[in-house]
Amino acid sequence: MKRYFGVDLHRNQFVVCRRSEDGSEEVRTWRMSELSQFCQQLQPSDELAVEATGTTALFHQAVYGRVARVVVVNPRQFRLISASVKKTDRHDAGLLAFYLEKDLLPEVRMKSRQHRELGHLAETRDLLVRQRSALKNTINNLLAMHGVELKREALSSRVALERVLAAPLSGMPKLELRVLVEQVRGLNAAIEELEQELNEEGRQLDGYASLTSIKGIGGLSATVLLAAIGEVRDFADENKLAAYLGLVPRVDNSNERQHSGAITKQGNKLARTALVQCGLVAQRFSPYLHDFYERVKQRRGAGKAKIALARKLATIVFKTLRNRWIFADFPSFTLAA
Repeated sequence: MKRYFGVDLHRNQFVVCRRSEDGSEEVRTWRMSELSQFCQQLQPSDELAVEATGTTALFHQAVYGRVARVVVVNPRQFRLISASVKKTDRHDAGLLAFYLEKDLLPEVRMKSRQHRELGHLAETRDLLVRQRSALKNTINNLLAMHGVELKREALSSRVALERVLAAPLSGMPKLELRVLVEQVRGLNAAIEELEQELNEEGRQLDGYASLTSIKGIGGLSATVLLAAIGEVRDFADENKLAAYLGLVPRVDNSNERQHSGAITKQGNKLARTALVQCGLVAQRFSPYLHDFYERVKQRRGAGKAKIALARKLATIVFKTLRNRWIFADFPSFTLAA
């Protein structure tokens, strides 16, 4: 008899609802330390559904290959759980099992362990960069309060930070400045270490040479994009990839009325930002991208032109990865032999 498992997953435990074809259900709570015992009682014909959480990758790795199918569910799209008036682990697990049997669950694509870890590392680096920017702004404000003006690049190097410490401050402002500068130094070292690891590991990814042959996409951006995309053949076409990255407009279509709004901004924000930044660089070298950008800019403004350019670059990225192209001269779209 075929069985369907709904799993409500937490950090230290998970609740499992086992539903059989005759409609009978059995619910049990397991500790995460008992995950191996849970896996041993699974059968090759079983199907399993689990919500996407911080521990889903570990759970997925343990059960994948032991059952016929593992469905990772997007909780934002599966509103029956997030908007339920009866919010218990047993109820949530039961809903997952029931809708898994009906094949009505919105599924999340699981990437390889290498892509997941690189993606997480890139997000940590981005977090530290934003923290460093906030500290630099605080230093600028502190010095401005005491009549010391700094140029934008005054906090960009070790030598520049030494000069900042020599600012004519005393007492508590001097102490505050020293602590802030030390924090910036620590973040500089951490960011440099993370970037080195990202660049080294990124070179091992399939498609790295292809993306870095596109003038405008550097090594770090290529790693961020590859980690976000994962296996490009999971996407049927470039439009699916653009939708995955949140670069398609929201569509409101009712009766005879149809309206397209701003982009959805769903998916990986870091990859979307990388595409925008790389697009602005690439259009400086590519006449094709430059003409496209200028046409849209004249009609719709610079903001929308940047997004349209990122969407165009996403199409180029998709085709480059799908066809395993390596450009000898990207501006003229000349492929290497």
